[in-house]
Amino acid sequence: MKNINWKVRFKNKTWVIAMIAALFFIVQAILLVFNVSWDYNELLQRLITVITGVFAAWGLIIDPTTAGTSDSEQAKEYTEPRKDEK
Repeated sequence: MKNINWKVRFKNKTWVIAMIAALFFIVQAILLVFNVSWDYNELLQRLITVITGVFAAWGLIIDPTTAGTSDSEQAKEYTEPRKDEK
């Protein structure tokens, strides 16, 4: 365990997701050993709803015409939405 670079591992999103899934199944197995039933379907549905809500809100906040999450310097100067001339 000492020879593992945990900082780098936690920066890898794929590894973090896989670790969360593995921990989820380990907890579920431990609960089964102690004869504890856990209906995680409702929890999972609520979690998915929250996550998609966060992504939807994030999609409304960011400016898709610029890189990153901030507005361009030009957009920061606007006092009302810009109207394009036709």
